[in-house]
Amino acid sequence: MRQDVGQLLWIGFDGVAASRELREALRAGRYGATVVFARNLVGGEPAGAGRAPVDLDAATALTEGLRAAAPDGTPALVAVDQEGGTVQRLREPATVWPPMIAHERLAPGEDRARARAVGEALGLELAALGFDLDFAPVLDVHTNPANPVIGGRAFGTTADAVTRRALAFAEGLAAAGVLSCGKHFPGHGDTHLDSHLALPRVEHELARLRELELAPFAAAAAAGVPMFMTAHVVFAALDESRPATMSPAVMTGLLREQLGYRGVIVSDDLDMKAIADHYGVADAAVQAIRAGCDALLLCRDRGHQEEVERGLIVAAERDSELRRQIGVAAERIRATKRAFFAARPARPARDVVGCAAHRRLAAELAG
Repeated sequence: MRQDVGQLLWIGFDGVAASRELREALRAGRYGATVVFARNLVGGEPAGAGRAPVDLDAATALTEGLRAAAPDGTPALVAVDQEGGTVQRLREPATVWPPMIAHERLAPGEDRARARAVGEALGLELAALGFDLDFAPVLDVHTNPANPVIGGRAFGTTADAVTRRALAFAEGLAAAGVLSCGKHFPGHGDTHLDSHLALPRVEHELARLRELELAPFAAAAAAGVPMFMTAHVVFAALDESRPATMSPAVMTGLLREQLGYRGVIVSDDLDMKAIADHYGVADAAVQAIRAGCDALLLCRDRGHQEEVERGLIVAAERDSELRRQIGVAAERIRATKRAFFAARPARPARDVVGCAAHRRLAAELAG
């Protein structure tokens, strides 16, 4: 059971190198994935025009240091948020990508081809640096100009446009040998609060949600996108009181049963204030697994990581159904890893990172 719980914990960490403690924890199977942020990259912080270039040698050494296999033989995934625009941890001398809303100026057909090319180019750079998983594409539809968190991160302002472009981007990542993760289910595009800071609500009726917010996710589920990330948002038509991450009606009833999704469901970061300020993090983690999540993001607070690990083990020891759900989630994660590493193409050469062809592609998309 402890090994199973370890597969579910996907964590952030401090420092620009994998510490001995972290490497030992990965080899012991305590974590299923690590997530790299700008704070972990030499030259990645501080943000802004004056920052130094990212040290690609240090970045590669970091990912290699994180690549430790658990006792069951499955390596911990090395993940990153590399969307383009405001959310891209790797910048110069890697290719700096414009926000994905830039696809809006392209005609149907051209936009899909461009999105796939961008996904593949971005993915090749990640693969060359040793990353396995990109928390992209954004499947949210940008319908609210006052939305403080999505905006230009979206691929478009209609469900059809987002579906066409985001799924093509995911195809490109797959061709490059990088796992994709569509986010933020069931849709964060029409909120006026940032779930990093507060708990947003969406009051739309179910018919509207199916027509707009849910449509790209339904298409992505049918296309076999391997992972979805949840939204810490209350969707009143689906569950009046609980955010989607912690709602059985959303995660199991809607996503698993109605949409037939069989991939890995990853919670958004449980350290975010939408969760941390409203629920105890260990209780939220237990509720998320009960709801149907497979993996739990804990991106910053080391105390929260330990609290969730203990909380899941204690709760599972008392509850056989939760223990079963943890086992099912862990095996789904293991199966995804095994299939991914077995089929992954050869790692690209490092000279693909920031190459002239990719810079041209970024410039063309930016217009």
